[in-house]
Amino acid sequence: MGRVRLDRIDINILATLTSNGRISNVDLSEAVGLSPSPCLQRVKRLEAAGVIRGYGAQIDIKQLAETVMVFTEVTLVDHRRENFVKFESGIRTLAELQECHLVSGGYDYLLRFIVRSINHYQEMMETLLDRNIGIAKYFSYIVIKSPIVKASLPIRELLDDQG
Repeated sequence: MGRVRLDRIDINILATLTSNGRISNVDLSEAVGLSPSPCLQRVKRLEAAGVIRGYGAQIDIKQLAETVMVFTEVTLVDHRRENFVKFESGIRTLAELQECHLVSGGYDYLLRFIVRSINHYQEMMETLLDRNIGIAKYFSYIVIKSPIVKASLPIRELLDDQG
């Protein structure tokens, strides 16, 4: 399956929605220089193509509860395809898991967790180890501060040569 072809207006729609997902279609159409009906058709096309996967609220969990963010490097016992599948299946349903990345370098996966406490994290990791999903070793990095966190993507910069 090939990539979706985007023109400058599509890119502007995506950039605008990335920074303001609650914008009305009328305001979006004005922002990108289209009338409302063609703008809505483009948004629907981008949704149908899977480019726009959804819309959601950005919650500041620190306003609601004390939490800890932990990055975890995981190295697998073995590197056969079935080992990667087993590991990914074994962690997929963890509610605390926010991100899972298969990476190159000195370890296999980089995970990001949001947990209630360090104790909660350790209990979760012990449970994972007990599941025997192929973890050889893991290293944990507790986040002290996050001075820069961006919720939106740099759409125009990433797609500049496509329009």
